[in-house]
Amino acid sequence: MATLQAARASRLGLPMPSALSWGLNRAIFYAAAKRGFRGGGGHPSEGDTRASPEESTTYHLGDELAYRDPGAPGLYFTIGGETQTEEEFRRQVAARFGGEKQFRRAWKEALDIVGEFDRTTLESGRQFYATVYRPRRDDLVARWTEEFIGPPRP
Repeated sequence: MATLQAARASRLGLPMPSALSWGLNRAIFYAAAKRGFRGGGGHPSEGDTRASPEESTTYHLGDELAYRDPGAPGLYFTIGGETQTEEEFRRQVAARFGGEKQFRRAWKEALDIVGEFDRTTLESGRQFYATVYRPRRDDLVARWTEEFIGPPRP
């Protein structure tokens, strides 16, 4: 999820550090949504009408809203009080590919995948999930694991 979301953000014009931050942020957000947002702290969830976040702390990529870290140098996103930086993306996501060379190959493939879709699809969180991410998720995980990490050891 993080790699395809970062590629999506890059194709929609975010610079690389911000795109990687977006990708990690969205992966964390959707993992929390899947678990039901257990825990606390941070900003109210999307769709929460009880609070109106300040314009200086929100960012829209298409129809999705994320919270930005207004104190960060550049555009970085935050969730649960933690800022997702390029370094965090590399530590939590890119390192799983077994090295920078392998991650660059997966990154190019992710950019190629999102490059097949029009801007309207990429700007819609729902369309992105349904037409870009979900149909490829299992294949990419299996293939990237086999190609970059290797088969499971007995």
